[in-house]
Amino acid sequence: MTSIKVKFRPSANADSEGVIYYQIIHERTIRQILSPHRIFSSEWNAGRSSVGNSRDRVREHYLIEIRRHIYLDIARLQRIINQYERRGMIFTADQLVAEYFRRLNRCSLSRFMKSLIADFRKSGQLRTAETYTSALHSVQNFLRSYRSNPDILLDAIDGSLMEEYQNWHKLRGNVPNTISFYSRILRAVYNRAVEEDLIPNLHPFRHVYTGVAKTHKRAISIAAIKEIRHLDLSGQPQLDHARDMFIMSFMLRGMSFIDMAMLKKSDLADGRISYVRRKTRQRLSIEWTEEMQRILNKYPNNPTDYLLPIIRRMSVNERSVVHNLNHSINQRLKRIAEMAGIEIPLTLYVARHSWASAALTKGIPIGVISEGMGHSSEQTTRIYLANLDTSPVDRANALLLRCLE
Repeated sequence: MTSIKVKFRPSANADSEGVIYYQIIHERTIRQILSPHRIFSSEWNAGRSSVGNSRDRVREHYLIEIRRHIYLDIARLQRIINQYERRGMIFTADQLVAEYFRRLNRCSLSRFMKSLIADFRKSGQLRTAETYTSALHSVQNFLRSYRSNPDILLDAIDGSLMEEYQNWHKLRGNVPNTISFYSRILRAVYNRAVEEDLIPNLHPFRHVYTGVAKTHKRAISIAAIKEIRHLDLSGQPQLDHARDMFIMSFMLRGMSFIDMAMLKKSDLADGRISYVRRKTRQRLSIEWTEEMQRILNKYPNNPTDYLLPIIRRMSVNERSVVHNLNHSINQRLKRIAEMAGIEIPLTLYVARHSWASAALTKGIPIGVISEGMGHSSEQTTRIYLANLDTSPVDRANALLLRCLE
């Protein structure tokens, strides 16, 4: 038999707080676990061996939180004991205490997420690592908004906390899909901890929105793209570069910025760009036109192996450079949109949707558009497009580019 009792050790100074600790008795061996919880002697109910109440509202809230954490600590200890007994394991009091602290360390949301992020990086899942890092920073900022500690134990996450987290996002003006994005990542982290038997499943996401709402895909017309293309940006090299990258993306059939940045000089051969799309791993081939070359000729030769004037040094973290430059270009594109009288927020991603929208208005078949953009969201589309000749796509792109003249 193993017993667990909550104890209180008052301070030698009557005006100071004492410490709450847990007494564990197993096989006649007594061990103690000091908790981080501190209360005054007047706040300890010796008859019930529990934290009492306070007439002060602020202090009462503090005591309620302590009672909650004590409950979680005892539940964690009991869960370890139950698992040992269920597996028929013989253990000592020292082993129980050691396992308690090991799990306490693992149950930190920050530490647990950072370990997952490190695993993602080791396995080459850099994009996933980035999204998990973003989600961790988000929840840390939320926790800082009402408490000093930006961390929380995984088994302290409940439905109430998650609803507060979503309300915090709403007050910051974030749209439902953004809120859902972070909540889904936290749910995946939580479920992973449950699978590893670190915490019980308290279903904290039961009443939290984790769906994906349909969004209006932003696109601008050919006329608007022509307006951007003919803007006089002389003397404003940063805006000019942002405009060139937007136009280049459109010309390259809505190629994503990360794919543009990673294009190598060796990818351009015999008048064609051949590359593997990072998102879907599809190999695509695009005709390299004179207008694309004219934009490239505006810039000094890239001293790296990369083709476009985006990554200009090899001894750097390429993904970080691309991420930061993508943000900077999008900010400059908003200024360009104002100059061109375009009302929607202009970003590099708008170039991709604009190519698809413009192609559709020109009567180009959806199958050709899908092939041109490297879509693979539906298996039937992937199967159909696998044997499609690239020449219709090239003709479709040439038709669109002539509209810019």
